[in-house]
Amino acid sequence: MYSHIFVGSNDIDRSKKFYDAVLGALGVPPARMDDRGRLFYITPGGMFGVTKPIDGEAACHANGGTIGFAFDTPEEVDAWHTAGVEAGGTSIEDPPGYREGGFGKLYLAYLRDPDGNKLCGLHRPPE
Repeated sequence: MYSHIFVGSNDIDRSKKFYDAVLGALGVPPARMDDRGRLFYITPGGMFGVTKPIDGEAACHANGGTIGFAFDTPEEVDAWHTAGVEAGGTSIEDPPGYREGGFGKLYLAYLRDPDGNKLCGLHRPPE
C-alpha cells in the first residue's frame, strides 16, 4: 500500500528499542542504521524509517495522524501491543479488541511511540 513512511524522533536509540520490539512482533528484522543515524526497517511490502528531523527542529507527532500495521490474527495484534508497551510505548484509546464501524468488524489496538506518534495494529477477520 505504501512505499515508505518516516516518523521523527528526538532519541534514535530509544526509538530503535521501541520499533525493534513492535516491528519484531511483525517478524521484521531489527533496524539498519545509515551514516546519518536514520533507522530503516525494510520488508518486501515497504520501508519504515525513523529519523531526527532534517530541519533541526524537535520531532513531534502528527495530530490526527495514524500509522496502521496489518496482522493475520488478533493474537499477533495483542503481541505487538504488549511488545510496544514493554518497550516504552503507551497504550491509548480502548483496550485491544474488536470494534464495529464503517469498514465492518476489525480487531484494533492503539499505541503511541515514545515520541508521541500514533500507531495502530489491525486485524481484519474474514467476513
